[in-house]
Amino acid sequence: MNGEDPQERPQEIRNIINGLERYNPEAASVLEAYVSQQCEEKFCDCNANRALLKLYQLNPDRLKDEVVSNILVKAMTQFPSPQFDLALHLLPPSLSSPTPNSTSELPEAVAHLRTLNTQLEGAQYARFWATLESDDLYADLVADIAGFEDVIRVRIAQLISQSYREINVSVLENWLGLDDEEEVKKFVTETCGWKVADGLVQIPKNAENEAKKTEIREDVNIDMFARVIKRSWEEAA
Repeated sequence: MNGEDPQERPQEIRNIINGLERYNPEAASVLEAYVSQQCEEKFCDCNANRALLKLYQLNPDRLKDEVVSNILVKAMTQFPSPQFDLALHLLPPSLSSPTPNSTSELPEAVAHLRTLNTQLEGAQYARFWATLESDDLYADLVADIAGFEDVIRVRIAQLISQSYREINVSVLENWLGLDDEEEVKKFVTETCGWKVADGLVQIPKNAENEAKKTEIREDVNIDMFARVIKRSWEEAA
């Protein structure tokens, strides 16, 4: 998963973000269309999206609420990377949290997305799925992102594979936000290529989840002890 410089990035976008065009307000429409492409084709280009947020920062009259929320959702799918926070810091301070007198719906949307991102960053996966289903606004915010739930599940599975060799099916059911054990078995076997036996999901050994023997070696010689003993006698005297 390369959300910083994806191979899907077209040359036109490369020219914009790597040259002076990134400061041209007219480039916003091209970058906005590119955000839509990312949403439809299930890839993410956080570098290009930040260039668009920077244009919004310099030209606030061009800011589009739906595009901003889509950028944040796409950045969220890159957890546990800092992409969401990097995008968030390019937004105007007024959008960081909702205020009573605000006429825009974007601050509330940002607050909801921050909640989801915090839960993913904290590996609170069961709570994430419960929160996602708790309010229709969440469904509206992720509606433009094709396969959003599947992308999140795959990312959770990738992180799990870095820490576990075996895990209970019922635990995965909660972490993956699936309805029953049969769905879990189907997902882990067909999507992840894992095996299930006796209620346990068996994850193949890899560089991250393999137990490694650690040897701690201390080089201590007699001269070191002699200096310590000599110092203790001197202090006693």
